[in-house]
Amino acid sequence: MMQHLLPLATLLLLSIVPTETEVVASVAQCNEFFLAQTPPNIPGILEVGNINDQNRYKVICQTLRDIRRFVTLYDTQNRIPVFSAAEYSGGSEGREPLWKIEPQLENPTGDANMTPPEKNIIYTHQAGIIDYSNLGQFEKGHLFPSSYRSDEVDKRSTFTLTNAVPQRKLFNNGRWNSMERCVKCILENYCINNNNQREGFVVIGAQPSSRFFLNNRINIPSVLWSAFCCYSQSQNSWLASAHWGENTDLGPKYLETMTLGELRTELGIEAFPGTQCPNDESVTQLYSEPASLCHSHCRQ
Repeated sequence: MMQHLLPLATLLLLSIVPTETEVVASVAQCNEFFLAQTPPNIPGILEVGNINDQNRYKVICQTLRDIRRFVTLYDTQNRIPVFSAAEYSGGSEGREPLWKIEPQLENPTGDANMTPPEKNIIYTHQAGIIDYSNLGQFEKGHLFPSSYRSDEVDKRSTFTLTNAVPQRKLFNNGRWNSMERCVKCILENYCINNNNQREGFVVIGAQPSSRFFLNNRINIPSVLWSAFCCYSQSQNSWLASAHWGENTDLGPKYLETMTLGELRTELGIEAFPGTQCPNDESVTQLYSEPASLCHSHCRQ
């Protein structure tokens, strides 16, 4: 009798114990946020779905209120994200000032939800509030922006320091902000699938600098990059583009819209490998002005 009851008891126990964790061993465990469940290729870091150094780079299924919101690959040595990615399904404006941390980076068996950091704690494997003090000409810049989310809880989930990098203020509030609005305009108006649902995939990342650190702890990235892809019912085709820029105050007013192929050539990043996303075409034909610069609006 006991031999027959033990498997049942084990199943009951497994049904009670939470199985969802936030920091996971591989991107395959949080691949619902990638187009065709396929992560990008980042040279030397993430290649063909495999993380080259699992002690340094951690996959975070960004979770708030026990719901996964987006995914981040985090560099615990530089204490900045490599990239954040998610499916876009509609966004709205508005910001939430409360920043959070990922407790499982410090305690693997801890809570699997973002939590507010202690103000004066120096964390070993991630940035804390104290690291972003005395910012000077920098600010905490989102990778995956809150404006790409419409639900208020989803928006709050983007305010985690594992989704932030030090950005120069003029860069973040200038050409990077214009690019985010420009991409959002395309996602809102053209990334509508055959089921008349808005659907697009976004990957946004940062390339660390070789020797510049905020408060001697947080790497100041030299370049930020962004890529998106979707199927457009109105255009009867797949759409994709990429943008990147140096994290400096100096530079053009707007970022130039490039192709996924150019992103791979220039930065070595393959944003949507093995998918139907076009590598040699961008979406500049959808801009309201005949230019390759990503302004804050598109043709609607």
